Amino acid sequence: MRLTIDKALAPRFALLCLGIWLNAADTLVTATIMPSVAREIGGYAYFGWSVAAYLTGSIVAGACSGKLSLALGLRQATAFSGLVYAIGCAMSALAPEFVTFILGRLVQGLGAGAVVALCYVAITALFPERLWPRVYGAVAGVWGAATLLGPTLGGLFAAAGFWRGAFWMFVAQAIIFIAAVMVMLPADKGDAARGRVPVPQLTVLVLAVSLIGAAGVVASPRLAVGLAIGGAIGMAAMLALNAKTHDRLLPKSAADLSSATGLGLLTIFSTEAAVIGFTVYGPAFIQAQHHASPLLAGYVVGAIAAGWTLCAILVGKVPAERDGRFVRVGVVVILLGALASAWATPRGTLVETALALAVMGAGFGLCHAFIARRTIGGAPADEQAVASGAVPTSQLIGGATGAAGAGAMANLLGFSHGIDPTLAADRGPLLFAAFLPLAVVGVLAAWRLGGR
Repeated sequence: MRLTIDKALAPRFALLCLGIWLNAADTLVTATIMPSVAREIGGYAYFGWSVAAYLTGSIVAGACSGKLSLALGLRQATAFSGLVYAIGCAMSALAPEFVTFILGRLVQGLGAGAVVALCYVAITALFPERLWPRVYGAVAGVWGAATLLGPTLGGLFAAAGFWRGAFWMFVAQAIIFIAAVMVMLPADKGDAARGRVPVPQLTVLVLAVSLIGAAGVVASPRLAVGLAIGGAIGMAAMLALNAKTHDRLLPKSAADLSSATGLGLLTIFSTEAAVIGFTVYGPAFIQAQHHASPLLAGYVVGAIAAGWTLCAILVGKVPAERDGRFVRVGVVVILLGALASAWATPRGTLVETALALAVMGAGFGLCHAFIARRTIGGAPADEQAVASGAVPTSQLIGGATGAAGAGAMANLLGFSHGIDPTLAADRGPLLFAAFLPLAVVGVLAAWRLGGR
């Protein structure tokens, strides 16, 4: 019987892997080629925004994915998201200057965010709860493949002077994904009444994220701080509004830190915001400090995904009663790895940098699946689809916040025109350590979550 069930679920699992691959490989390929993109079309001062724009699109799409799946049906919503992703990739590939490139990354993020979030929805919709951690762990294996192939592909395209080809490659993959969705996912009908998009909350969220993103591109430090504070206030207002309305963007308990759902989402947000700067600026620092090729720099930063993947696979079969232990241990490892990486990335050897980043990634692998299970399981049954979409959405909000903040900090520290090796060794640790207090917030929230 078990073999029959596995065979029945295999096509759906393969589809999930393909959807996760689009985002996993895109992240690593783009991180590897970004220094080449900036050298050709400019934009060092907007380095953080190139990531923040992608994540902003992902936030908007991911936050609406649960509602979108209800309105259109899971198959139609996922296929449409794949099409948007392909259009965004084509825009980035054709960009003649950095503004167009950023717009392409925004559209690309809209598609990728929806695809990933809908994959999370599909996990809870298509698999029994007892299999969730195993599916999360197995899907994490896709990150392992991306860890090996992503930097290779990005490095090869960058070395050939044809970084645009990387985005054309993703256009082709998105077309394959759309075809697979139409074949593998069962047909279902949407319900527009159930799938109404919560426009007020979404509007406030977009405004808040835009303010935080703008903090990364303005010249005045005071204005940057003001914009960042305004964005934080906007996010708080969105959570307050969300809790009072019927059509919710996030679970009602998203802002309730006495609930498992609220604690889980805070943990996911805080840890991601604390470490995203290593993905944004890590390859550029490594290339400048060690005269490394884009390929080598991509592999060093890819150690984050390698550590995550390995540990996620190792703990994939941990029973539910041991969730709390891994939640607590994982976030502490994230904090320790981030501390080591803040020193090693601008000042350490390549080996020291890779090891520190791998430890940080291992922390995520140890706890992410269990945080997700407690976050989703803590929501009422009628909100679990929305809670499923909220897991990657919270991670994306954290990434956008951290990327925008890293861009603002980098410009403030003198990296707006490139990475000078001497300046990098002197001020680099501050750039990466500035957001570590958020990791401490994640540890505190996870500690409470793990004890529930």
